[in-house]
Order: sequence, then C-alpha cells, then structure tokens
Amino acid sequence: MVENIQRYLNTSSLIISSNLQTNQTVVKEFFLSGFQGSQVLRNVLFLLFLLVFGGTICGNLLIIALVSTSRSLHTPMYFFISQLSISDILLTTNIVPKLLPILLNNGGTITYVGCMTQFYFFCVSEAFECFLLTVMSYDRYVAICNPLRYTSIMTSTYCMKMTAMCWLFSIFFSFFDNITTSTIKFCGLNTINHFFCDLMPLQEIACSDTFFIQIITYIQSLPAIIIPTIIIIKCYVYITITILRIPSNISRQKAFSTCSSHLIVVSIFYWSIFSVYVVPTKGQSSTISKILSLLFTVFTPLINPIIYSLRNKDIKKAFQEMLLKYKHSKLS
Repeated sequence: MVENIQRYLNTSSLIISSNLQTNQTVVKEFFLSGFQGSQVLRNVLFLLFLLVFGGTICGNLLIIALVSTSRSLHTPMYFFISQLSISDILLTTNIVPKLLPILLNNGGTITYVGCMTQFYFFCVSEAFECFLLTVMSYDRYVAICNPLRYTSIMTSTYCMKMTAMCWLFSIFFSFFDNITTSTIKFCGLNTINHFFCDLMPLQEIACSDTFFIQIITYIQSLPAIIIPTIIIIKCYVYITITILRIPSNISRQKAFSTCSSHLIVVSIFYWSIFSVYVVPTKGQSSTISKILSLLFTVFTPLINPIIYSLRNKDIKKAFQEMLLKYKHSKLS
C-alpha cells in the first residue's frame, strides 16, 4: 500500500513538472491591452495618434529631403539631424501601426516572434538616439569652444564614421539585450499591460526569475545611457562657460541659439527615458508608465522635426527654395 502511494506521488510530480515545462513553451502570442477605456476615448486617441503618425512621417521625410538636396544644409549638424529623422521614422513605424488597431479593438494580439522583433527595433532606435544626441552635443561643443578648428575636426568622413559607430553600437547592444530577454520563460499569463512589447511589462508576466536579466539591463545602461548623459552634461558645461565669457550680448545669444534646439530635444528625450527606466518606479501606476512611454515613442519623433524647423532659419530658407523650385518646374 505504501509503495503504491509512493509510486502515485512520484508519477504525479512527474506529470506536474512536465506540465510546467510545456506551459512555459505554450505561450506563442501575447495580448497587448493598450489603453483601457470607453470606446469614445479610444476613438479620440486613435484619431490623435493617426494624425501624429502622419505628421511624424511627413516632417522627418521633409527634413531628410531638405538636407539631401540643399547645399546650404550640407554641414555636420544637419547631417546628424537627418540621421535623427531616420531613427524617428524607424521608431514610430515600429510602434504606431500596431498601436492603432489595439485602440480600435480594445487590445490586440502579437506573436512571440513579432513581440521580440518589435522590442529589438525599439531598442535599436532608442539606443541610436542616445548615442547620436551625444555626438551632436560634441559637435556643438567643437563649434562653440573650438570654432577655428571646427572644419578640420568635423569633416564629412569623420561625421560618417561617428554615425556608423552609433548605428553599430545600437545594433550590438540591442541584439545582446534581445538575446537576454528571449531567455525569459512565460507560463499561462500572456497579457501585457502595455501598448507595445517592452522589457518591464514582459518581466511582469514572466514565470522565471528575472533577477539576472535585471542585473544585465542595469549593466548595459551604463554605456548606453549613463555615459552618454555624462558626456552631454560635460559638453554643455564647457559650452555654457564659453558662452558666458563672450563679451557681446548679440554674439552670446547667437552662440546659444546654435545649440538651444539640440538642448531642448536632449532634455525631452532623456527626461522621459530616465522617468521610465532609470528612476525607481515603485508605486508608479501602469497608466503613468504608458503615458511616459508615449512621450519618447510617439510624440518625441514628431516634436524633433518641429523644434529643428521652427527654430532654424537655414531649414526654413531651404524649404522656401524647395517650394520655389517646385513652382518653377510646374510652370515650365
């Protein structure tokens, strides 16, 4: 009798362990909850994000076209701005097309492969923007603090090499981050309380221990976020000191205006990044987390071209010249 009971317990434990193992591989798709609310609210958000998406694509494509065709914009600063526009297009096309049907249907499914792919390209675009904004701050540092050596330092070859390194670093870090994230085991829960596949919402529904992944994430944030932030702050400290030493108020304002647009973009981007990923989020509701994520995934790609175009006389002039050429070609 005792042997039969022991045999039964052993068999039951084997069945339970095998079920747990199979449950970890059962999850082949996730359900993105998006923004829960009334149909009217979700319809309003759908129209808003659709307009933002269209404006983002048109604005960034316009900047890329202007920088490519206008000779007056063939400078390091505008080359970096065009690369930022490419990154913004990659980010918004990765997030918004999936977000729109989620709003209409009060949620939506995404396959495991699709989720990992979305997370990968999200990491690539965000990491690239971190590195590129750092390079752009160095460009402004050289332009203001070493103006006589600017053309010899910031050559076209040097700028292309730095941009290529930004893309390579972002692809490498994102690939490594994606590999570590793919080791997370998922059991029965497959509802992600977010509007896209991000690391923290994925960890919340994991049935395996994510402590090691969290450690790796914090280690990766050092070269990807912390060091670029330190470099940007250091560059702007030197820039501020140099500007304050300029005796003329007009020259001081002109020097500050050359880096004010970049400083605004950096402030918005890093404030949202630190709010979501770096600052401890205990007690922060999922709704606030989603709203903060919207800032750098949906609205920042729209804000960037607006800031650089409205506050920049060269881009306005290049746009007017493009319109004149278009009118002349129509008349002829």
